[in-house]
Amino acid sequence: MHKPLPSTPRRRMIVGISGATGVIYGLRLLQMLRELDIETHLVMTKAGERTLAYETDLKVREVRAAADYHYSDGDIGATIASGSFRTMGMVVAPCSVRSLSAIATGNTDGLLSRAADVCLKERRRVVLLFREAPLHAGHIRSMAAATENGAIVFPPVPAFYDRPQTLDDMVNHTIGRVLDLYDIDAGLVHRWSGRPPERTETASIAATSNNA
Repeated sequence: MHKPLPSTPRRRMIVGISGATGVIYGLRLLQMLRELDIETHLVMTKAGERTLAYETDLKVREVRAAADYHYSDGDIGATIASGSFRTMGMVVAPCSVRSLSAIATGNTDGLLSRAADVCLKERRRVVLLFREAPLHAGHIRSMAAATENGAIVFPPVPAFYDRPQTLDDMVNHTIGRVLDLYDIDAGLVHRWSGRPPERTETASIAATSNNA
């Protein structure tokens, strides 16, 4: 007698939020993953919580509520610290220099870096939205080391070919491109067609006004 096959498990994604500027990327990622019915496992560093207070009016508990599960960065015994806990991988958004360096060297002194290291050793995709500029040689060496370990370093550089009108447009495009790396089309990206977009009436009026 054959045993019944297990049902297809819900897809899982680990989301890390570190202390770099750009916490909006992590927040928008959590929002989109919820809309896509992907189970989220959130870990924020203490520095990430501090940046949240600088850049938004949200409380930490509100961000945690946006995830299915959340963990303290000091909880190194959490489920996401084990390779036996299967996930699609991890996105660190934003990723600070400290977090990038820890992931690049395997210095897993916190849960965020440990979870990323676990994903890398299990050959799962890890995307790091590295937020720093300008860069010195140490930063560049860390980026190279993280890449050699299997991570994808993804500075959230805005694209202007689709003529974004708002900051939300820029953030959405970046998150859409990140999700592309997991073969997830969230409908956030205006795909390049080889032709410039048609001018809108608003753009034409603005150009006329500027030339007046």
